[in-house]
Amino acid sequence: MPAMLPRLKPDPLPPVTAVPEYLAEGDLRSDYDDTKRVLQVPWMGVVAMAFASYRNLYRAFWPAFRGSFAGSELVEISARLRAGVEQAVVSLDPPPIVPRLKALGYAPREIDQIRDMIEVFSHGNFPYAQMATIVRLLLEGHELENGAPPQSFSGRHAPEISVPFVLVEAHHVDQPTRELYDDIKTRLGLPFVNTDYRALARWPSYFSLAWGDLKGHVQTEPYEGIVSSLHADLVEACLELPNPSGLTAQALRSAAEKDASTAEVLEVVQLFHWLLPGLAANVAFFRAQFDA
Repeated sequence: MPAMLPRLKPDPLPPVTAVPEYLAEGDLRSDYDDTKRVLQVPWMGVVAMAFASYRNLYRAFWPAFRGSFAGSELVEISARLRAGVEQAVVSLDPPPIVPRLKALGYAPREIDQIRDMIEVFSHGNFPYAQMATIVRLLLEGHELENGAPPQSFSGRHAPEISVPFVLVEAHHVDQPTRELYDDIKTRLGLPFVNTDYRALARWPSYFSLAWGDLKGHVQTEPYEGIVSSLHADLVEACLELPNPSGLTAQALRSAAEKDASTAEVLEVVQLFHWLLPGLAANVAFFRAQFDA
């Protein structure tokens, strides 16, 4: 089944429009707040902001799948996929990072804060990856035929941690971090720096070490094997997710066509569907550095 949705990076890369949270107002702000509340995450992922910029697309998609994103099926899938990729990245031999941080003068509390920030993304990236997978499936004509209501999930599945969520934007940084951001975009082949990296760059000496350990693995055969496997698992899992409102491929395509051409919207969706498994694998690598 995953073969129906091959791992695909648009070429050339499409322009991505995403209104940052601090500029969102009115209905857009309401969509952002509701998405974060349901997913139990402290940030609106760039993928969701990009999708929400297509207002008719998001107004068709989010109400139809809101219950599924709050349901136990999606929570269980996220946990299973996370466990799988975290086990897989161990084969890349992430080097221990804690001794190096201590040598730089990091106190235990600072090290714990970095761990906590990584935990936020380790949890939150998987619902966003499923969002991109569902939207691509439907836009490419694949029906989600599970019409059963999602099983209710009560309580909290997100990590019970509190760490200041500060994003270090490109216009905030000095030359070394700007060069690191450029290296991330070049090696990953992306026109932007994902939220995860901008949050971790709050500790620039840490993030320079972490990225330095990871970057040599990007695009290698073992790394791509991990990412491709996660991609396939996402597709297979999302085909089984509840679609209680019965949103059809044609209905979502018709909504998207009110915003832009189907080709334009689909390229943006394909871009995020391509990058999110890699992002999840990278965060898993960062996490493994603390356990090595």
